[in-house]
Amino acid sequence: MCYSAQITADYKRFIREYGAVMSLDDFARMVQEYFDNPKMRVPKAMTAPFLESPETEEERKIAEILRARMAADEIELLQELGKQTERLEKAQQALSVKATKKASEEVRIATNKIASIKGKLEELKSTELTPRDSRIFPGWYAPVMVMENGRRTVKPMRYQCRPAGKPAFYDTEFPGTYNARRDSLRGFWKGQYGHTHGLILVDAFFENVAGPNGKNLVLEFRPNPPQTLLVACVWSRWTKPGEKDLLSFAIITDDPPPEIAAAGHDRCPVAIKAEHIDAWLNPDPRNLEAVDVILDARPSVYFVNRPAN
Repeated sequence: MCYSAQITADYKRFIREYGAVMSLDDFARMVQEYFDNPKMRVPKAMTAPFLESPETEEERKIAEILRARMAADEIELLQELGKQTERLEKAQQALSVKATKKASEEVRIATNKIASIKGKLEELKSTELTPRDSRIFPGWYAPVMVMENGRRTVKPMRYQCRPAGKPAFYDTEFPGTYNARRDSLRGFWKGQYGHTHGLILVDAFFENVAGPNGKNLVLEFRPNPPQTLLVACVWSRWTKPGEKDLLSFAIITDDPPPEIAAAGHDRCPVAIKAEHIDAWLNPDPRNLEAVDVILDARPSVYFVNRPAN
């Protein structure tokens, strides 16, 4: 599985390096939903380009919605900071009268929450991006390059695919649908494989392995020499009357190269070569063998790993 990936979240790189166009309508819908739904997760690196350098009227409108969401988040955090500060003061007063386990625990919890809230406020106001700001997890959104009307087009999609026609509870019934195993492409994913293909730009991916004493260890796998991989995906547009459309994708994974297997993991995202971009994005469902060839002709990449921060 690829439970997390560090991606190139800046859609402008797709435009600059791959000649893609941005689907402003889809980005605008995503941003509006992001404003309406505080639980929706979008990496900071994906929204930063709109805030830093909006170039069109549509991009400026998107930036306005993002700033409104940030202002609402700041108010919510400040309100919670006030509650936790009051909680800390009450616990400290109780301790000054009599030392109790309950009061000590209240001081500990409030102190930790205050530190966490202050960190989130700093992160919210900061314009500097860190590698963490480009990392996605299942349920998060990422820019995906697809073929639309004969053009390479970038759309925001959720990293966990809900195939068209399936019920919404499919997400919880099949929580592993953020990855599409190579050996299930003609079965479970037959509605997408050979029909709707996409690409994301990946700099590293993260996996859970068995660490010392059997404890879980998260490893970061990164190409050596460093490079950005064109990772193959399948995607779907889910629709239902009375509900918002959902664009979502799954990363295709296959058996790992020796160095990943030696580190204790049994899957690896599948990258394709740049010369196969258009053929991959515009597949012929009547000729899946030609699509298989693209996945077989993946670039030769060696991965190094280290414990994730």
